Amino acid sequence: MIYWQLFIAFFRIGIFGFGGGPTMVPLFHTECVKKYKWVTDEDFADNLALGNALPGPIATKLAAFIGYRVKGWKGALVANIGVVLPIVIVMIALLEVIYKWKDAPGVYGMIQAIGPVIAVMTGVLTWEFLQKAWQGAPSKTGVSISLALSLVALLFLDWHPGIVVAIALVISFAYSTWSVRKRKKKDGKEGAA
Repeated sequence: MIYWQLFIAFFRIGIFGFGGGPTMVPLFHTECVKKYKWVTDEDFADNLALGNALPGPIATKLAAFIGYRVKGWKGALVANIGVVLPIVIVMIALLEVIYKWKDAPGVYGMIQAIGPVIAVMTGVLTWEFLQKAWQGAPSKTGVSISLALSLVALLFLDWHPGIVVAIALVISFAYSTWSVRKRKKKDGKEGAA
């Protein structure tokens, strides 16, 4: 019975949480804290904060946390299926409609217009990230070199963007770790003197 309750609760969240994660959070709270009392307010707030700090959609992270809390791994799986299933059904139905009407002039025009809109939105987002990185960077040379190497890897070497991002993350992690260790070593020597 508890698996069915998990599925129904998260299925309702998936159906009525139109607009993505932030619109689903109050629904999660209502279903999981107020209605079923699967978690406390404090647990919910703590895990919402943790979920927001991790990459990926908040809906699946909260569903996994609460489902796991209630019934272990099986509960996490049931909760995630419940929250994702309505979205999958709507996407399949939408794709069927688009496929059926893809040659209609209006639908064809909409499909063709999506590409440039996504390109512009991605360009604007990239520009905003670059500005923030430039303003917050202690070394403008490091940002310039990173940007140049990324462009060479993407445009001339035809690397997948995921590989470039992964390499950048590894280098950033290694550099920040080295920098912190260097600072601690320096502070340790100054403290001993």
